[in-house]
Amino acid sequence: MTGYRDAQDPVPDGAADQPAGEHGMSRRQLMRHAGWFGGAVVLTVAAGEVTSRIAGPRGTGAEAVAATGGALRFVQVSDSHIGFHGPANTDVAGSFTKAIDQVNALGFRPDFVMHSGDLTHLSTADQFDQVRQMMTRLRTDRVFTVPGEHDSIGDAGRAYRQIFGSGTLGDGWYSFDTHGVHFVALVNTLSLEKLGHLGTEQIDFVRKDLSGLSSDTPIVVFSHIPLFAMYPQWGWSTDDALKVIALLRRFSSVTCLNGHVHQLFTKTEGNITFHSATTTAYPLPKPGRAPAPTPQVVPARQLKAALGIRTVGYRQGDRELAVKDERLA
Repeated sequence: MTGYRDAQDPVPDGAADQPAGEHGMSRRQLMRHAGWFGGAVVLTVAAGEVTSRIAGPRGTGAEAVAATGGALRFVQVSDSHIGFHGPANTDVAGSFTKAIDQVNALGFRPDFVMHSGDLTHLSTADQFDQVRQMMTRLRTDRVFTVPGEHDSIGDAGRAYRQIFGSGTLGDGWYSFDTHGVHFVALVNTLSLEKLGHLGTEQIDFVRKDLSGLSSDTPIVVFSHIPLFAMYPQWGWSTDDALKVIALLRRFSSVTCLNGHVHQLFTKTEGNITFHSATTTAYPLPKPGRAPAPTPQVVPARQLKAALGIRTVGYRQGDRELAVKDERLA
């Protein structure tokens, strides 16, 4: 099962979240988005709704969940792009090593680590072997992955699946349960035209996978490309995601975690909260702020601030999901 042991600036026109009033985004949501980068955001599930707040000082939010015995604690890393060579980051392997060190220094052992795609930059056998070897250093029982489009160059993801696809279905999708939470890992980086794409077979898998679950089961969905229309002009969306979103509407708490966009972004639509993760490799421009989403060259101090990891905690008794994004130390 792909597991192995061992804005601050406002978003421009056309992006997913708009100023207050348009698309139903409240001023409170806009302020929450503006303070997202580098902060701890706590999502609380109560009465079938997902609410969030900027976490307080140490000892609240993710830290409080982590300190609770029996809680679920996992980490998301994304877009390591092992094999990238360019001025935006001359040592992506070094940056990913620092991210792994940061995970290992969290003060608790994560139940699992999820890499949400673009493990490699060019899908070569050497790059896949390098990133696999690097992730064996993670102090966790399980490592899960989903592929990015950079993991599927020229072979429809076959090389990726040879290393990371054990126990998966179809082109690499799967699901699992732990600590009362149901996780679904999707592949939307194959059959690309301009946008991400899931396909009929995978959507049928999701339908059958969710059919036996009660509506109060917390659901977490992983994908590489966003399942919401963050910025379709750059391909930052999935063309048939609404079919999966419709299947998720009956659940009281749904959290969708993605990579691909190399920056933090959050959006809430009813019972579903979407979180885009940052990268361990190099930043991309904010939506619409450049002609294309190409690697951005920034001063070294700004580069470190743009990279990071995400920790997530869930405490079954309180039904609290805590999400914290941390800059690369």
